[in-house]
Amino acid sequence: MPTLTTPAPDTTAAPLRIGPHTVAPPVVLAPMAGITNAPFRTLCREFSGGKGLFVSEMITTRALVERNEKTMQLIHFDATETPRSIQLYGVDPVTVGKAVRMIAEEDLADHIDLNFGCPVPKVTRKGGGSALPYKRNLLRAIVREAVTGAGDLPVTMKMRKGLDDDHLTYLDAGRIAVEEGVTAIALHGRTTAQHYGGTADWDAIARLKEHVPEIPVLGNGDIWSAEDALRMVRETGCDGVVVGRGCLGRPWLFADLVAAFEGRTDSFVRPTLREVADVMVRHATLLGEWIGDEARGVIDFRKHVAWYLKGFAVGSEMRKRLAITSSLEALRAGLDELDLDQPWPSGADGPRGRTSGNNRVVLPDGWLKDPYDCAGVGEDAELDTSGG
Repeated sequence: MPTLTTPAPDTTAAPLRIGPHTVAPPVVLAPMAGITNAPFRTLCREFSGGKGLFVSEMITTRALVERNEKTMQLIHFDATETPRSIQLYGVDPVTVGKAVRMIAEEDLADHIDLNFGCPVPKVTRKGGGSALPYKRNLLRAIVREAVTGAGDLPVTMKMRKGLDDDHLTYLDAGRIAVEEGVTAIALHGRTTAQHYGGTADWDAIARLKEHVPEIPVLGNGDIWSAEDALRMVRETGCDGVVVGRGCLGRPWLFADLVAAFEGRTDSFVRPTLREVADVMVRHATLLGEWIGDEARGVIDFRKHVAWYLKGFAVGSEMRKRLAITSSLEALRAGLDELDLDQPWPSGADGPRGRTSGNNRVVLPDGWLKDPYDCAGVGEDAELDTSGG
C-alpha cells in the first residue's frame, strides 16, 4: 500500500511489560463486541507485523464456565496469535474465579483482561461493566479471585473514569488494582454517561499514572491516528495506548502505529480504494472461514462496509447495495464497479464509530446508596452472551 513520508516522530514509550510478555511497541487493540473476533485480529496483526497486543471481544464468565457453544468459538485463537489475550466480563467473584481457573488450567489464553469499562445499559443495569467499580468491595473481591485463580497468567483491567462527573471511581479502582496484584490498567478517559460522545479526558489518564506509578497505565480514547497515540503518551506519561474505534474499517492503522513508535519516516499507510476493496474481501473471506459459512461471514461483514468506505466517493445506492450482500462474489462485483483508483481521502483518518453521549446511566435499584455494600448483585447479573 502507498505510504506517506512524515518527519520522524518524538516518542519515548518503552516496551510494555504484561507479566512475562513484552509488548513492543506498547499498542493494544481494544476489545470490541462483534468486532475483535479472530478474523479482525488477524488483519490487524498482519498489518502490524505481529507487533502489539490484540485482545478478544468480551467474554462472559458464566457462559465460559458453562461452555456455551458460541462463547467457546469466541475464545478460539489462530495458531499465530501470541500472546493469546482474553477479556472477561463478570460480576460474581466466585464465577469469575472459576472462569479464570478454567483458562489457566486448560491453557486457553496467555493473558486475562477484566472488563470494568463497558457502558452499555444491558450490562450496567445488572451492575456490570463500568457500573461495577462504584462498589469498591465487590471490585476488590472480583480482582482478588481473578488474580488468585490465574496463577502465573498476568491479569490486567480496563475501566472508565466513573459513572458520571459526580461519581468518579478510577483513582480508587486503580489503587485496588495495585493492591490486588493487577499487572496493568487501561483507562478510557470517559464516564459511563458519556458513552462514546464528547472528548476523552486525557488529563485523567495522567492523574491515574501519577496515582499508581507501581504498574503500567495505558490510555484509551480519541486515538484516531498514529500521531494521536504519540501525543497521548507525550502529554499523559502513560505507558502505552489502547486503540478501539480508530481502527474500524482501518486495520492498517496498526502499521502506522508501529511505524510511529519505532520512529520510521517511511511510515503511514494511505491505501487507494482498490487496496481497501482487497482488504474488505479478505476480511469477509476470513469471517466466512471462521464461522464455517460464506454467506454468514459476508452478512457479519456488512457492519464494516461503511467504515471501510468512509470518505471515498461512493454513492448512497451503492453503499446500500454493498451493505446487503450475502456472497463474496456479489461483494467483489459491487466493489469492482467503483472508481477503484481513488486515493485515500483527506479527513478519513478522523473519528468513526459510535459517538453518542450524555446518556442516562442505567443502574440496579439502590446502586448509589453505598459505594461499599455489595448487596443486590444477583446471579442474573451474569449475562450469558458476549456484548459491549
